[in-house]
Amino acid sequence: MLGQNAAVGTQEGPGPDSTVVAGPIVIGVSADTMGRGDDDLGQVLLRNYLHTLTEVVPKPDTLVFFNSGVKLAAWESPALDDIQTLAGQGVQILLCGTCLSHFDLKEQAAVGEISNMYAISETLLRAGKVINL
Repeated sequence: MLGQNAAVGTQEGPGPDSTVVAGPIVIGVSADTMGRGDDDLGQVLLRNYLHTLTEVVPKPDTLVFFNSGVKLAAWESPALDDIQTLAGQGVQILLCGTCLSHFDLKEQAAVGEISNMYAISETLLRAGKVINL
């Protein structure tokens, strides 16, 4: 027998709007700025976003840095402290090795694991949710 508020043919459980994610949450950071337009503003926004991630729940499972995003994980990056904090909170940090080489930053990588496109592809394909910045 259906309850007073039950609709015929509906299922209980999370709907498409639910915050429940089946699988890891992966954030792809493809630039050292967030959004398009003013790069100075974009750098501030991305630093604020990374800092906010240190304080919110749920945490992403993995941050993947590629293209100019790898600059954020280098020594002297204004976002380095927050990325190191995230790593200390259990967030996996993957850095594109090809990108680090392109920007001549391989020796400057200060946090995370220097990775390759195979590992990055597998991480993205196994994710329950991918957020691209």
